[in-house]
Amino acid sequence: MRLDKFLKLARLIKRRTVAQEMIELGAVRLEGRQCKPSSEVHEGNIIEIAYINRVLKVKVLCSDEAVLKRPKAISWEQIDERPVKPDEKPF
Repeated sequence: MRLDKFLKLARLIKRRTVAQEMIELGAVRLEGRQCKPSSEVHEGNIIEIAYINRVLKVKVLCSDEAVLKRPKAISWEQIDERPVKPDEKPF
């Protein structure tokens, strides 16, 4: 599944277009590397997302689109979360 679509369906980012923009800006990393919105996500991958005031690190548990569309699907687990100061670079 595409990274931008996974972020939206997993409810980590509200809209797919916002996910695409964040990925293009370098605010999302897949396995520690910058990536493209079309990068493939698989079970076991580690994704880091830099929000405005925090960095969230998650492990992908499920990348099946049919499962992710279910209302209470569990698709990721949180590995780490750390605060980021406004003047600090997250990565």
